[in-house]
Amino acid sequence: MFAETLDLLASAPFWVAVLRIASPLILGTLGVLLCERAGVLNLGIEGIMVAGAFTGWLAVYQGAPLWLGVLAAAATGAAFGLLHALLTVNLALSQHVAGLGITLLATSLASYAYRVSFPKVDSPPTIQPFAPMEWLPLPVLNAQTPLTLLALLLVPAIAWALHRTPAGLALRMVGENPAAAEGQGLSVAGVRTAALVAGSALMGVAGAFLTLSAFNAFYFNMVNGRGWVCVALVVFASWRPGKALIGALLFAFFDALQLRLQQAGGGVFGLEVPYQFYLMLPYAMAIVALVVVARRAAYPQALMKPYRKGER
Repeated sequence: MFAETLDLLASAPFWVAVLRIASPLILGTLGVLLCERAGVLNLGIEGIMVAGAFTGWLAVYQGAPLWLGVLAAAATGAAFGLLHALLTVNLALSQHVAGLGITLLATSLASYAYRVSFPKVDSPPTIQPFAPMEWLPLPVLNAQTPLTLLALLLVPAIAWALHRTPAGLALRMVGENPAAAEGQGLSVAGVRTAALVAGSALMGVAGAFLTLSAFNAFYFNMVNGRGWVCVALVVFASWRPGKALIGALLFAFFDALQLRLQQAGGGVFGLEVPYQFYLMLPYAMAIVALVVVARRAAYPQALMKPYRKGER
């Protein structure tokens, strides 16, 4: 079994699966990172991913091009981000309660819209998803779809924007010291709203990856907790895009490993264990990583702290 496990880790299909599993996590984690860097916790990600998955899939099912489906998912996420901003930035309501409320609202709306759109369908209709980029002369990556490439390219792009542009400096300042940002003439509410809209749009695209790239239909519970994993990965990454990529790949590695070990059978390194062990493996590793990293994480100082103009 040990030799079989090593062969598995050396195989290209295994790493193709790792990158495919990591792609929605990368997009979602970057979305959460933008929100939290501006000082707002967005627990609406789980519902936003569900709504983005449904909206993108439905748009393509109705005849829209795939990329228009991605834009529809991004617009759906942005709309929920705007709602979150209204509740938490403008009205200064609890970010925890508002985020969970948006998750319930978005999930319920997607479920209701699906039932209304397909009242007499037993199995979800299918679409033609994104095709792999076989023309790309890079192993593993050429078995992925363009949305995976987009996710990978967004990591350095967002890192550069956060640390090398005035907009990124404004976003980080609002998340660290909103009073100082206001003193420099910045609109704290405006910057936080923009961050929530942009971050939630990425969450919507993360959901659309599942229906337009990983699968070809919309299923209930297909997000399956990925949004909560993204929230944890931001803490693991210490709010840095590069480390967020590493965290997403690490979680995806253990997720792909547990799937392959279940398929192979024979236990772990020759030991017979229940299948539930495989299922919990990626989450257990995520908890261990958080315990090791979280104490040293330099979180944004104004995270989860409402701010009203003129307050000191």
